[in-house]
Amino acid sequence: MAFNDTQKKAIRHRQGPMLVLAGPGSGKTTVITNRVRYLTEQAGVDPSHILVITFTRAAAREMKERYEQMTQAGCGRVSFGTFHSVFFLILKLAYRYQASNIVREEQRIQFIKAQLGDCGLEVEDEGEFISSILSEISMVKGEMMDLDHYYAKNCPEEVFKQLYSGYEEQLRRHRLLDFDDMLVMCHQLFKERQDILSAWQDKYQYILIDEFQDINRIQYEIVKMLALPENNLFIVGDDDQSIYRFRGARPELMLGFERDYPDARRLLLDTNYRSSRQIVEAAGRLIAHNRTRFEKDIKAARGLGRPVDIREWPEPMDESLAIAMELRDYASMGIAYQDMAVLFRTNMGPRLLIEKLMEYNIPFSMRDTVPNLYDHWIVKNVLSYIKAASGDLCRANILSIINRPKRYVSRDALEHQTVDWEAVKSFYQDKSWMLDRIEQLEYDLLMLKSMSPAAAVNYIRKAVDYDSYLREYAGERRMKVEELFEVLDQLQESAGGFKTYEAWFAHMDAYREQLLKQAQGGNGPEQGVSLMTMHSSKGLEFRVVYILDANEGITPHHKAVLDQNLEEERRMFYVAMTRAKERLHVYYVKERYHKKQEVSRFVKEVGQ
Repeated sequence: MAFNDTQKKAIRHRQGPMLVLAGPGSGKTTVITNRVRYLTEQAGVDPSHILVITFTRAAAREMKERYEQMTQAGCGRVSFGTFHSVFFLILKLAYRYQASNIVREEQRIQFIKAQLGDCGLEVEDEGEFISSILSEISMVKGEMMDLDHYYAKNCPEEVFKQLYSGYEEQLRRHRLLDFDDMLVMCHQLFKERQDILSAWQDKYQYILIDEFQDINRIQYEIVKMLALPENNLFIVGDDDQSIYRFRGARPELMLGFERDYPDARRLLLDTNYRSSRQIVEAAGRLIAHNRTRFEKDIKAARGLGRPVDIREWPEPMDESLAIAMELRDYASMGIAYQDMAVLFRTNMGPRLLIEKLMEYNIPFSMRDTVPNLYDHWIVKNVLSYIKAASGDLCRANILSIINRPKRYVSRDALEHQTVDWEAVKSFYQDKSWMLDRIEQLEYDLLMLKSMSPAAAVNYIRKAVDYDSYLREYAGERRMKVEELFEVLDQLQESAGGFKTYEAWFAHMDAYREQLLKQAQGGNGPEQGVSLMTMHSSKGLEFRVVYILDANEGITPHHKAVLDQNLEEERRMFYVAMTRAKERLHVYYVKERYHKKQEVSRFVKEVGQ
């Protein structure tokens, strides 16, 4: 295999710390596996003294397999593993932990669920809320934070502290560890037991770390301890592709590596073997706007290629239709559907596109679980109003709307399985203000009965004043109400395509069926166009890539306010651009939900 000069220098690096900056498509896996081979075959290093750490099991497996193929032998005693598998092995030997001591995801969810009842917090989106709380707990542990100085993102501090303490108590009671505990306990073990640390330092004298830009604080602290005294620490990564801050990744640790190791050598793998020159140069212009980064001049090994296609569409429906038609054109030109991808900032993004692909029978596969808009709790509330207007007065249906917005109607007033409004009024016969509220609801349901779907959604939001209920809910949950309104905007957009409730509900059923089919087929061989978030696209490549909805508020996301968050958003866009080998299309819309949209600043920075 032919290596370029920089790759050769990285592979043949012998002693001491080295920082290898590996741009997109620059062959970093090749460098890591060949360096392991060089150390064992040329430098006389005992394979059992080498540790290769990656962030995912799939990456560890791929490296191990590549190394085995290359050396035409079992990989002997070289250790390939994730941070968690390596640190768990250390704990296993120190404390006799078994795999059965690792908490399962459903147990973690159950532990938080059990605490929720005692917190007095009304949570509509329980699944999403629990997932966010578990992420926050992970962040607190990974950053080694003091809980007393932590500002909770999803609920008031006292509630978060209660959930955190209850969760920890449950883990200890069942003698369980979560993945973050493995790091925390390993760090404590090394601090308290120099003899155990020394034994592992003797064992792993050469440490190679892939995707170093994704490391968090506690992982780095452990690695620094483990690498002493020789500091044969070979780190490979790209600060421009660090996109997991929400999981605790800290690109600044990579940027500070040379400060921690003043004698470290730095190399830049500056040749992109994946993308055409026009794509590489456009991506380079974009990422140069980030201030906190290593400067790089990335060159393309492939030819000039076609210019990046940047286009504005009147509204999302036009954009989705255009993409569907163009994907079909590419397929007719001989490009396989599985060589194409559509990337979006969040998994709420592709609903309209999925509907168009379904309509035109274009095969697709989804790497992420796309939430079904019609299963969202807000949408369910709105649909309950419509069902009640259409005659579904069962108690469960009415209970889901009666106090959204607040009418202060007691559950006791709805005593029958089918709600009788006269009986409800009789319950409140001596309270005239309650009678007014119930009569107003009856009137609203009567009005909704004969409306079109789009008019109904608008009426529920404005006349019934469901929007005010969401404002109140957002305040309690420390959310931006705009995020909740966006769900209703999407629902209104969907409703606009239908004249009757029946046709709209039939469409919802077909869409649900398609998502179910995708979820079930998700483990099979990937066929069709890949739809995925920018996050999920990292490490992948396609001949043709579309970036959907390059508008302000979407990318960069409206939540990104601080400089460090905006820089991360730009890195995400850079990752998305550099997935494309031959053709890159960046599309944005002029108007969404009848509101004018701004083109993303990233589109301007690409500098077409």
